[in-house]
Amino acid sequence: MSYDSYVHRVRPGAPGSPILFVFHGTGGDENQFFDFGSRLLPGATIVSPRGDVSEHGAARFFRRTGEGVYDLDDLDRATQRMSEFVTANRDRYESSTVLGLGFSNGANILANVMIENPGLFEAGVLMHPLIPFRPADRKVEAQAHVLITAGERDPICPVPLTVELADYFKRQNDAVTLEWHPGGHEIRPNEIDAVKTFLAPYGASAN
Repeated sequence: MSYDSYVHRVRPGAPGSPILFVFHGTGGDENQFFDFGSRLLPGATIVSPRGDVSEHGAARFFRRTGEGVYDLDDLDRATQRMSEFVTANRDRYESSTVLGLGFSNGANILANVMIENPGLFEAGVLMHPLIPFRPADRKVEAQAHVLITAGERDPICPVPLTVELADYFKRQNDAVTLEWHPGGHEIRPNEIDAVKTFLAPYGASAN
């Protein structure tokens, strides 16, 4: 799979700089978080792919059969395809560090890539993720930094499943940070502040 296997936007950084992949939510596209990622990491390469699945016209990264009910075969397909896309772009732009940020469906594909291909991402920001199954523990030694942000009253991503996902990454010896707000599935300012703090070691902008 090549570096252009997804429709995407890219802003190349300097060779050797980090590369940040940003993944939109259902109904978003490659523009949803592109500028946000560019502001967070001004010197990095920013890559924003568009999901290759259409759900009644809304772009997604993998199919589902209902709210919170995933087509696991298609999730496997999408995870492999995205892993190859990330690897190809990392190599194309000679990137030193691979970072990811995703919201909702974008957080889910990022989370599953981190689960199935440990070591590919050094750090991942999972905003309102939902992994409604129990992933198998890793068989390889590879640690990552993980930030999970979530709403305490999110009707799409229940609190117990968010906590289970955080616990999974902790069991793999990842460094995990959880940031909550009292609302639902929307992104709130404290999440943005948490993302900035989390990415600061990689050269995040203070703006």
